[in-house]
Amino acid sequence: MKSKKKPAPKAKPAPAAPAKSKSGIDAEAVRDLAKLLKETGLTEIEIEHKGARIRVSRGGGVAVAAAAPAPAPAASAPAPSAAPAASGPVAGAVPSPMVGTVYLSPEPGKPPFISVGKSVKEGDTLFIVEAMKTMNAITAPKGGTVREITVADGTPVEFGQTLCVIA
Repeated sequence: MKSKKKPAPKAKPAPAAPAKSKSGIDAEAVRDLAKLLKETGLTEIEIEHKGARIRVSRGGGVAVAAAAPAPAPAASAPAPSAAPAASGPVAGAVPSPMVGTVYLSPEPGKPPFISVGKSVKEGDTLFIVEAMKTMNAITAPKGGTVREITVADGTPVEFGQTLCVIA
């Protein structure tokens, strides 16, 4: 009498590793983020995972950065600096609270909300930023005189980008 052998169970294939280019960039993740941009209508998306950051932008391209290195230990005597370090945005700068397209007037053909030299009160509308097909009014955080307008009508703006300066 012959005995039948049971077939050996099939080994499951190992999960595929993320497709990385020679530079170490996860190409599949970039493709997925680009697809997400197209599906949602966003202009930019950024993720951070395990110390690596991937940013995909419709107009700007792709940037990948590793985690920032830890600062070097301080020396016993401070090093002299040739120029003072930038301490942040200009005083009175009005930053964009979002990524989008900035408009200087309420609708095409109408006069702009503000102009250089014009006085504004806290809460006055300065700009409109369109983000994901929603119009968002950008209001004056304080009263004063418009010293500078740093954006052009209909141009893309980034989060934190200075839109104007009020003094």
